[in-house]
Amino acid sequence: MNQFPVWSVAGMFVGIILGFAAAFGGLGAFLLVLVLGAVGLLIGRIVESGEIHLSRLGMRRQ
Repeated sequence: MNQFPVWSVAGMFVGIILGFAAAFGGLGAFLLVLVLGAVGLLIGRIVESGEIHLSRLGMRRQ
């Protein structure tokens, strides 16, 4: 166990946050949290690497 599964844990927290937004705020709050989360992810990627590689965000086909 050399690496901690950061993306799995981050995905779990995002799912929990989206679940709370849907449960207590309805569809509008859910969509707002979803869109702002995607924008935050893109901004984080730009800050981290200085560029955006959208091909790395999707699943790889082998």
